[in-house]
Amino acid sequence: MRHLATAQGRRLAYHLSPGTGPCLVFLGGLKSDMEGTKALHLEAWAQARGRAFLRFDYSGHGQSSGLYEEGCIGDWHEDTLAVVDALTEGPIVPVGSSMGGWQALLLARARAGRIAGMVTIAAAPDFTEDGWWAGFSDAERRALETTGRVERPSDYMEPYVITRRMIEDGRRHLVLRSALDLPFPVRCLQGTSDTAVSSDTALRLLEHARCPDMRLTLVKDADHRFSDGPCLGLIEAAVKDVLGGGA
Repeated sequence: MRHLATAQGRRLAYHLSPGTGPCLVFLGGLKSDMEGTKALHLEAWAQARGRAFLRFDYSGHGQSSGLYEEGCIGDWHEDTLAVVDALTEGPIVPVGSSMGGWQALLLARARAGRIAGMVTIAAAPDFTEDGWWAGFSDAERRALETTGRVERPSDYMEPYVITRRMIEDGRRHLVLRSALDLPFPVRCLQGTSDTAVSSDTALRLLEHARCPDMRLTLVKDADHRFSDGPCLGLIEAAVKDVLGGGA
């Protein structure tokens, strides 16, 4: 593991495996880290084929500097740009899981010329607005305004701390309200038993994006983790597909 110092003063932990391009860039989910099952499995898959692979922790996540509660979508977008710009060259293929799917879409908007393809796993674009804010009760909205934070339970980890900054910053990074051009192959994977991101979100992304080669695979009974054997196999297949069928 190594660390990258960013222009914003953050210290981001990462693992970079050299190899042929396009480089696969794994973008993890909210409050996850680069040691997760999907990231490590895909890294081993890439290494076995001599494929370049990058995984990293956003600030406030894993072994990177900062506190999760102080971060927001824009900060993690800055982190993503920092590692991609400093550690990779040429074409890349982002593989974004949950919040990482949103980050992959932001990356495609910011570095359109470098994206050779994209894979998303339970992508959660705009979730701060369409999930959190839309689901807040009046009491929670008042608490956010008065105390600056609320907590919401999660089916997959300890409760989320949601800050007013996260909500306000999220509104500046929405991707489903304006044109979303993805001029490269995109493969989206979604479990039907996912209680964190609904299939409706996956369908909305599919319908909204302008993409010449975009496919959505719905997997019956798969949950948000999407990390059992069959699901990992589907991730491998999706990556191979956007790479043109080769390893």
